[in-house]
Amino acid sequence: MKAVVFEKFGEAPTIQTVADPTPAQGGVVIKVEATGLCRSDWHGWMGHDDGIRLPHVPGHELAGVVVATGKQVTRWKPGERVTVPFAVGCGRCFECTSGNHQVCEHQFQPGFSAWGSFAEYVAIDHADTNLVRLPDKMEFATAASLGCRFVTSFRAIVDQGRVTPGEWVAVHGCGGVGLSAIMIASAMGANVIAIDLTDEKLDFASKIGAVATINASKTPNVVKAVKQITNGGAHMSMDALGHPTTSFNSIANLRRRGRHVQVGLMLGDHARPQIPMDKVIAFELEIRGSHGMQAYRYQAMMEMIRTGKLKPELLVGKRISLEEAPAALMAMGGFEGIGIGVVTKFQ
Repeated sequence: MKAVVFEKFGEAPTIQTVADPTPAQGGVVIKVEATGLCRSDWHGWMGHDDGIRLPHVPGHELAGVVVATGKQVTRWKPGERVTVPFAVGCGRCFECTSGNHQVCEHQFQPGFSAWGSFAEYVAIDHADTNLVRLPDKMEFATAASLGCRFVTSFRAIVDQGRVTPGEWVAVHGCGGVGLSAIMIASAMGANVIAIDLTDEKLDFASKIGAVATINASKTPNVVKAVKQITNGGAHMSMDALGHPTTSFNSIANLRRRGRHVQVGLMLGDHARPQIPMDKVIAFELEIRGSHGMQAYRYQAMMEMIRTGKLKPELLVGKRISLEEAPAALMAMGGFEGIGIGVVTKFQ
């Protein structure tokens, strides 16, 4: 099969012909019909993930068709249209048996702990526990866009952030994660403030649900601006970018007993950001992370998509070919464009 391969961290990936994968006893092989371009893949390529072994094929947001199954797989057969969370739970450890597959102690991660979906085919372990059946009418590109950023934002807003109607939600960063969070929080009945550096992204954020916007490149004090708009601070705030400044602002702009959820990855030099701990104590603030979402929680999200309350297809941005993926991956070190880029052509 054709695949995007990098043999050294930080050096240009290439398109190579490599062996087709085979399924593990409890796994499947999926013919990839679409795979998203995510900043997490850029972090992996840069060497920020110590679980990657070279040479490596990146890619973790995927959708496609099952083409082969292992002997122990009972729920899936060739020809079925599926997607999968980027954090694949083993189904047996304490976290999995308590329902928290997204923080599985032995998790399988395509594109990180194993070769990923920047390829014509990808092998996925623990299929019976983790595969998600796609609605017949859902495009593969839309399904692939769910795999990391959208589902992580769904869990961040709904489960970790516990957003309720009428609350103020601040979203720092309007890339794929941030725009997903804005759409989801708005659908939950919250009043959403979008914060970014570009008017183009902020205009799009307004179209998908934000009731107010802040251009951080033109606003001297983002925290003050959020507190003015919300008359005291956000009830829930999220750093969707993963930067010391946005993380600090997201915590500092909360009102008393507010809730911060960190979704943007904080790796490398950003792994130990400053936290306004005086406010965390005095205001009894909550700080939580959000790392993907369990496969069984997809049902609630899929119902909101089916009924039109969520429209992830609006977030699908540029569609490219596998041949274009290496250059696109290397460019992820800058800020994302509008929407979620997806590889949809593999030949």
